[in-house]
Amino acid sequence: MHIAFIGGGHMTTSLVGGLRARGTAARDLCVSDPVAAQRDRLEFDFGVRTTPANAEAIREADLVVLAVKPQDMAEAAQSIAAELATRRRIVVSIAAGIRVANLLHWLGGDTPVVRTMPNRPALIGAGITAAYAGPGIGHADRAAVERVLSTAGPLVWVEDESRMDVVTAVSGSGPAYFFLLVEALEDAGVALGLSRDVARQLAAHTALGAGRMVTESSDPPARLREQVTSKGGTTAAALAVLESAGLREIFAEAIAAAARRSAELADQFGAHPERK
Repeated sequence: MHIAFIGGGHMTTSLVGGLRARGTAARDLCVSDPVAAQRDRLEFDFGVRTTPANAEAIREADLVVLAVKPQDMAEAAQSIAAELATRRRIVVSIAAGIRVANLLHWLGGDTPVVRTMPNRPALIGAGITAAYAGPGIGHADRAAVERVLSTAGPLVWVEDESRMDVVTAVSGSGPAYFFLLVEALEDAGVALGLSRDVARQLAAHTALGAGRMVTESSDPPARLREQVTSKGGTTAAALAVLESAGLREIFAEAIAAAARRSAELADQFGAHPERK
């Protein structure tokens, strides 16, 4: 399978690196980017082909990854529309807030499109991506998309595109919530006498270990929490404060606010664009 990337930034670098590490030949990958330094870096690091021309990059591709900023997506999509019309290719968008209808409007025709939402830890191969399959995407197409994006972490499919706003709120924005928690734990430790370095290491590795336990254990998070919480102990004292402060309600409000904002940003590109 030949894969083309439109945009040579951090996410493309992560995906290309993951594909090369899993045995994808450099000749099967091509990246377009207007910045010569970006192209030179990708060629040097991974041996892949690069070009400043988007249409040229996708000419031999079976799958195209649109990895540009949301505000640049319309121009990027329109620049490859004519080439896409020559034969069937799968197009995958990793831009936040761009709906399938918008992509089809810019790409034209009946291009099979998959909208995805990766998150920032994908840059180190520890992310998670949610995907929504547009019209014309079959099982083999899904498998091809998974092959590419799973190099950055697990992929889950969402069957209702409107739920992608919730995905954005939970996992797209989610790393920032955990960074804030680690920051708060670190600051609290320092306030109570720990050095900044020790407090940061304790907070960061506690977050890492807890995350691994959630993903690797068959027990749900509530059960894992109960296993750490002895009646009348230190954990119970801390959790009582968090619960009394309405932590669950605060998170519910925060996620809802992020989901609403995701939908508002998507509307900026046209809520119901007409198909070409």
